[in-house]
Amino acid sequence: MDKVNAPAGQVSFLGFDFEPMETGAAVARLAAEASAAAPFAYVVTPNADHRVRLEREPELWPLYRSAGLVLNDSRILARLAKFDGLDLPASPGADVVTGLFDTVIRADEPVVIIGGVDGDIAALRMRYGLTDIRWHQPPNPLRTNPQAIAAAAAFIAANPARFHFLCVGSPQQEMVASAALGQDGAAGIGLCCGASLEFLSGRVARAPEWMRAAGLEWLFRLGSQPRRLAKRYLIEGPAIFRIWQAARRTKA
Repeated sequence: MDKVNAPAGQVSFLGFDFEPMETGAAVARLAAEASAAAPFAYVVTPNADHRVRLEREPELWPLYRSAGLVLNDSRILARLAKFDGLDLPASPGADVVTGLFDTVIRADEPVVIIGGVDGDIAALRMRYGLTDIRWHQPPNPLRTNPQAIAAAAAFIAANPARFHFLCVGSPQQEMVASAALGQDGAAGIGLCCGASLEFLSGRVARAPEWMRAAGLEWLFRLGSQPRRLAKRYLIEGPAIFRIWQAARRTKA
């Protein structure tokens, strides 16, 4: 999954060069390209929250531009892109991860997980019969701990696998993935996938399908964890519309 700059077929929107893929196509591409013998590359799945944060912290842009594959995690971004005449389907990271575990990953192959908790690992092992989970749990806080980021990247390099799941939140997971790039021994594909394993293990409930299809997963999550997510969704999140309008004026 070598990084290629803006090839034909990519959709450039709000600063990201997205691969416009539905979930099934993204899973199929990852299944075809993942190899424990290939140099490490990583996948990012930005959503509206990521884009709003990048407005405040533009120094984080290189983490996304170094990714081998950029998938749209947000139905809100998909709808805004449609207003601009762009076809940008959503392929949420949680759905891609589920597709990989359900249809691609073999029970006996090594699977590397960065983050999560004991219960997630046990649930995944039981649900899929996984026999070779290689788990690294970095300390918190991670973002301001360069030694811990380096240790997580070194764990990736020491454990070649087709798939590495980086589940320590954004931008920490992208920082770990970027640090693993080019390290001796680092191989396979890293997926920066946030809370995906929490959903897959059943530890955290996910929104019903109809809410996801309607672009209301954020509302379900807000209702489930109001204290943690109110600032993100009610105060910071609406800035995505201002960012989009500013981008439209720039193009006009």
